[in-house]
Amino acid sequence: MRDLLSINDLSKDDALEILDTAVQLAALSDSSNRKFPTLRGRTVVNLFFEDSTRTRISFEAAAKRLSADVINFSAKGSSVSKGESLKDTALTLQAMGADAVIIRHGASGAPAQLARKRWIDGAVINAGDGTHEHPTQALLDAFTIRRHLMQDKGDLAGLKIAIVGDVLHSRVARSNVLLLQKLGAKVFLVAPPTLLPVGVEHWGAQINFSIDEVISECDAVMMLRVQKERMEDLFFPSEREYARNFGLNAARIAAMKGSAIVMHPGPMNRGLEITAEGADSKKSVIVEQVANGVSVRMAVLYLLIGGATSRDLTAQIGEH
Repeated sequence: MRDLLSINDLSKDDALEILDTAVQLAALSDSSNRKFPTLRGRTVVNLFFEDSTRTRISFEAAAKRLSADVINFSAKGSSVSKGESLKDTALTLQAMGADAVIIRHGASGAPAQLARKRWIDGAVINAGDGTHEHPTQALLDAFTIRRHLMQDKGDLAGLKIAIVGDVLHSRVARSNVLLLQKLGAKVFLVAPPTLLPVGVEHWGAQINFSIDEVISECDAVMMLRVQKERMEDLFFPSEREYARNFGLNAARIAAMKGSAIVMHPGPMNRGLEITAEGADSKKSVIVEQVANGVSVRMAVLYLLIGGATSRDLTAQIGEH
């Protein structure tokens, strides 16, 4: 694997190797020495054409914990805002000797273009492109589910996961459906018909229009942010009605399995797709997802540009 553009780039074994490596790196991060010299001398570029807090900081922390040099490139206030093309930006990064470029872009397919044109020699990692995919978010979500429900072992076979809300505009949903099913879980997509994309019936997930029909049988409930900034048309009558029909509230929390967990990729619209009771309940692992994102992104960087495998890491941790 040279790049990570889509969950489709990963076999089941590839995905499990990333998750297993993240488990080892999470354990390392809990030790007194949180720095690991694997990527010393390497340069990682965060190339963000869209605003981001969690993903950008998470990748930056991951690279720094592996001792890489990090360059943060924001499109705002740069030559991009003056009309520079993606190609010319990439050639500039190539001249700087980037070993990996982590790209978030508003256009679906931009990371794939950057990788396939080979405007840079380094690895390309998709940090979210349009409404297409966000593979590392899906990996950290799977890591979180596996940690809580499978004790960090094996795949997710036998689990039932509900993904609820604005599926239409969500790159997180698409990546999660692909990965969770690859790992053996059964996935429910729950949304009003207006917030489901064309062709969703071919994704392999079960489609439901009522959260109450599935919530009691699910092991994890993943709430999606209602992306109002991408909505030029009216997709539901009112926010109050959406919250009543699809929001995760105290009553729905009470209907969940005792061991079930509540997830959200963030940022949250409290009071819309999730209430304060849902976000702050004992079942919520939302804050933990952020922490797990660092370990998972460390694993991706380690495996992509560290020139090593999870077995190598085991030996190196022993030496460290």
